[in-house]
Amino acid sequence: MTQTTSFLARRVGGIGFLLALLALLAGCDNEQARFPDRDNFTATVNDYLAQRGHVCLAKYTWPITVAAGSHEPDAQQMPLLEKLGLVTGRDVAASQANAPAREYALTDAGRKYYLQVPVVIRTTTQTVTHPGDFCAATLSLDRLVGWDPPQTRDGRTATSLLFTYRIAPDQWAGTPEVQQAFPLLARAIQREGTMQVRLGVHLTRRGWVADELDMH
Repeated sequence: MTQTTSFLARRVGGIGFLLALLALLAGCDNEQARFPDRDNFTATVNDYLAQRGHVCLAKYTWPITVAAGSHEPDAQQMPLLEKLGLVTGRDVAASQANAPAREYALTDAGRKYYLQVPVVIRTTTQTVTHPGDFCAATLSLDRLVGWDPPQTRDGRTATSLLFTYRIAPDQWAGTPEVQQAFPLLARAIQREGTMQVRLGVHLTRRGWVADELDMH
């Protein structure tokens, strides 16, 4: 312990008091982050988008097999991704009656866009968690539109936020050909700055957190 530290510890009643004071100051910082105001909610949306602000294409599991003559979206999308060098295809026999098919796997270039963040899909009957998804763009905050008055139920304080976004497509995803093949991606790009997104958030000891980031 330095002479200065020792002197301060004696003056205020010991190092334990100093630690308690620091904890109190940290608590004050946390209290400021707990207010339901524009600055805190803006920080919450920015934190959420930094972690989950990706526009992905629902291509959860690879390789992807496309049967010959299929009219599913993959029949148009996979050849386009192969043309772009993001996947590679090979002819295989489909499991049903050995029908001809083509199997597509991610290339080294394509794996850069496969984000290994769990994707939870909920329906009225089940919840399915996928290990990741193939993503094509990144979102950032455009404007925090507003929020509902926070409500406390069973000891949990929560609200929902409304915001608009900016979108940055990856280089390969910005072409008309890609957007034609992936209409949901095209819609997200077209609605930049106008589409309002609702985000559920709740209050924790460290401030407001998006529900999706704190599922436990």
